[in-house]
Amino acid sequence: MDMVRNLMILTLLGMFILGNANAQDPQFSQFYNAPLYLNPAYTGTGPKAHHRFVANYRNQWPAISTAFRTAAFSYDYYHRKLNSGFGLMVTQDVAGTANLKATNVGLLYSYKIHLANKWVITPGIHFSYSMRSIDYNKLVFGDQFELGRDELYPTTDLIDTYGKGYIDFGSGLLIYNKSVWVGLSAYHMNKPNHSLIDGSDQLPVKYSIHAGYRVPLYYGPKGMKKMSSLAPSFIYKKQGQFDQLDLGLHFQYDPIMAGFWYRGIPVTQDIPDRVNQDALTFLFGLRFDEIQVGYSYDIT
Repeated sequence: MDMVRNLMILTLLGMFILGNANAQDPQFSQFYNAPLYLNPAYTGTGPKAHHRFVANYRNQWPAISTAFRTAAFSYDYYHRKLNSGFGLMVTQDVAGTANLKATNVGLLYSYKIHLANKWVITPGIHFSYSMRSIDYNKLVFGDQFELGRDELYPTTDLIDTYGKGYIDFGSGLLIYNKSVWVGLSAYHMNKPNHSLIDGSDQLPVKYSIHAGYRVPLYYGPKGMKKMSSLAPSFIYKKQGQFDQLDLGLHFQYDPIMAGFWYRGIPVTQDIPDRVNQDALTFLFGLRFDEIQVGYSYDIT
């Protein structure tokens, strides 16, 4: 019975705590405000000053204090003489009462190929090192409730107290001009083993395709730098057996910006098990010459 119980505990850990082959990466609703997280080809596509700092924070289900919290920081720089972008990105995701934590530190590089009519093709790559850990002291096991036993944590000898690390690799491609952009990206191309126990748990490749078009609404007087615009765009992502579509509009009237997005898969409603009406996202923000701040809220 003890063996059966411990096997059941291990199974639950694998399914609900440690993750399995169906694991998904954390995501940001404002994906266009996390450019390096979306596609390494965005490295070096910042403003004219060529330096860009980005900080993102997501709190999913804030009423639950131990739900999903994700933070990301990135810096990238464009070197004009080398036609190259160089970047650094750090992300951390924490979930659950046992603080299942994933920390990633990555280096990014892109190269710009300038074509006619101001079109640019940019391939990019991303190399990173990730560390996953869990505070097993905050986990409760079945035999803790049995009196007269000395063993309190029968399964923790299988969990690495200091976490497990792995190398990761991704790449991307971006084609754009002043008004149009189309991108492709693939992360976890080497399918790293991110299991916290002695076993194999490969992280599936995350693919994405994203595109948009910026429509000027008013050019204003000659020489006027500020103008309003409307930018419809989308991103489609697939990782393992999961896929997702984000579709919406982004309105800009300096310095005010606003957006409305739909997230889900509406085209599979004929298959009940695959219906994914996830959320509506509303965005409001301010954009100035050298700084941009945005806040979004998802209605699930």
